[in-house]
Amino acid sequence: MGERMEEKEKEGRLSALLPIGVFLVLFVGVSLLTGDFSAMPAIVAFLLALLAAFLQNRSLSFEEKLHIAAQGVGDDNIITMCLIFLAAGAFSGSVTAAGGADSTVNLGLSVLPAGVAVMGLMVIGCFISLSMGTSMGTIAALAPIAVGISQRAGFPMAICMGAVVSGAMFGDNLSMISDTTIAAVRTQGAQMKDKFRENFFLVLPAAILSLVLYGILGSGGSYQPSEAYTYHWLQVIPYLLVLAGALAGINVFVVLVGGTVLSLASGLITGTIVPAEIFTVMQEGIVEMYDITIISLVVACLVALVRKNGGIAYILRKIRGRIHGKTGGEYGIAALTVLVDLVTANNTIAIVMAGPIAKEISQEYEISPKRTASILDIFASVGQGLIPYGAQMLLAAEKAGLPPLEILPYTFYPMLMGVTVLVFIGLRKGR
Repeated sequence: MGERMEEKEKEGRLSALLPIGVFLVLFVGVSLLTGDFSAMPAIVAFLLALLAAFLQNRSLSFEEKLHIAAQGVGDDNIITMCLIFLAAGAFSGSVTAAGGADSTVNLGLSVLPAGVAVMGLMVIGCFISLSMGTSMGTIAALAPIAVGISQRAGFPMAICMGAVVSGAMFGDNLSMISDTTIAAVRTQGAQMKDKFRENFFLVLPAAILSLVLYGILGSGGSYQPSEAYTYHWLQVIPYLLVLAGALAGINVFVVLVGGTVLSLASGLITGTIVPAEIFTVMQEGIVEMYDITIISLVVACLVALVRKNGGIAYILRKIRGRIHGKTGGEYGIAALTVLVDLVTANNTIAIVMAGPIAKEISQEYEISPKRTASILDIFASVGQGLIPYGAQMLLAAEKAGLPPLEILPYTFYPMLMGVTVLVFIGLRKGR
């Protein structure tokens, strides 16, 4: 019996993918029936899928299955990823309470040149999202400004909001404290600084082309702010130091803990945080990371059981028949990531789900961890930035008072990012 199980695990079985099918049917099905992608919480769908995984494979006892699931959760990368999520949450809560988010937005707006307002929106969005590590937070902060610029300067609202979404997705893909970056790096066992450098040069052409397009579309008008934007450098410095520390290769925990301490100190000095609130503001940021942390743990259990039953081996066997060599492997990882994001409408969850399969592909075709992590993060952002039912597009549409499909044609950065990176992957084959 044991030999038969090992053979099935090695060859792979389609039936082992049933739990993933259960998740997709529940999550996508309920969302389509209700027209609301929040109607079925992802964690509930994943728990039911995990139940289906436990009901499979009668040759294993419940205790054996529980042990396999626990081993999946106990993987070094999974535990490290979850701890980084919580540390990033503490930093985010502290720096936001200290006024760092508002000061960063106002700093960008204060240097926004008249006459390039639309292009400036993307530039500021890139800076804010790279600092804050959240596309949703960037859109929430910049969207009202984009509405004002559209109304006062006469630029089409959809173009202004497209620039905001493009800037938001830039940092969501690159920021050292973005949950997508953390997930991509940890699932592949890559170094944060190595992934950033690899990723940055892959997406730089898309960012430049997007800025040129927004510059052309916004060349017919100008915008003068109706009020002075105030900011405090002490509140911005923690963001800059976290970015510099991560790029320098300092341990991510040291960087985040140091950033949290600096944020709390700046809040105390500027009066935005009182001593009694020091720990509660940290808690507020940590709580915001609970969902993705718990989902990551449940997905780790699910993937461990699916792998034991032969599901991962089945996917890899099918992929091997369609891709050849390193270039084909990279295309396969890109396609897999976009597909998972389309059905989950969450780029972090897409990376957590696709990450283990991508790692198997990368090992099979000798793709470096930093390259695999970059492709995962890039194409999760490509999918998330272009689906009209994604949280980012829905938030932008709500702020602008427009249907998501009107904004979609002007989100140049996710489109160009996908195209240019696919071209770069193809050029590797040419070399």
